Amino acid sequence: MDTVALLKIRGSFEETLREAIRLIGGLKELESPLIIKPNICTGNDHTNCANTKVEVIETLVEEILRENEDIEIRMVESDSMSKYADKAFERYGYKEYVDRKSSQGVNISLTNLSKSPLTEYKFEGAYFKNPELPVILEDAGTIVSVALAKTHSLTMITGALKNLFGFLPRKDQAFYHPNIHEVILDLNKMFRSSLCLIDGRMGLEGVISGKPKSLGCIILGSNPVSVDSVMARVMGFEPEKIRHIVEAEKIGLGSINPEVVGDKVEACRVEFKNPKGLKSNATLG
Repeated sequence: MDTVALLKIRGSFEETLREAIRLIGGLKELESPLIIKPNICTGNDHTNCANTKVEVIETLVEEILRENEDIEIRMVESDSMSKYADKAFERYGYKEYVDRKSSQGVNISLTNLSKSPLTEYKFEGAYFKNPELPVILEDAGTIVSVALAKTHSLTMITGALKNLFGFLPRKDQAFYHPNIHEVILDLNKMFRSSLCLIDGRMGLEGVISGKPKSLGCIILGSNPVSVDSVMARVMGFEPEKIRHIVEAEKIGLGSINPEVVGDKVEACRVEFKNPKGLKSNATLG
């Protein structure tokens, strides 16, 4: 059964995440090396809602280590138009956290994909044809996408699926915007996330700038389409009208209608504004 845990925050974030993990059956099947992709999209998170907080990663890693104490963890992000990854790692506490855990004997590292060696991937997709991408992703055991509930003018929402856009090593990632749906589809086909966490305590009407919205929940599941579909509904959108979700479901990356356990979508829903000018009904042609 394709199950997604949706929970209002109960007590602490840690307690709620632990309950969500229990509801989806635990984390015992994660494979090493485990790639964690947070959503660090800006070097100046002035809304405090644009970047995945290091405390979320720390809590998740502790739960992973509880069941998989010897697993190798690689945390990755790339440069983009609005940030240099290394500076963002430093500013938002990621470097200090990884250094601290490493000193405690945890096999954990931090990688700027824009500085990683590249290798050719044998892949024929909707957009990419044998692309050169970071070699560190080549032997990934399990990929974990840790995102936030935000809107996006090109894709309606940005969640677990869109988060893998940060695997692209070139800084001028806007280069891919004319083909963003195909690019998202290809990245998720090449690098399928097996654990997806949405920190939905606060959302954002926007990607970097915009209006913060209090949601007060977390969403957790094993399939990116399923998790993003629940997130979309919580934000007041219809996943059936979100192009990259529809196309990703067609290639087996989850269900638009998963079983939701924990709280009901209706109890968590907070209406977000439709991003200006977005046509949401298009499909890949």
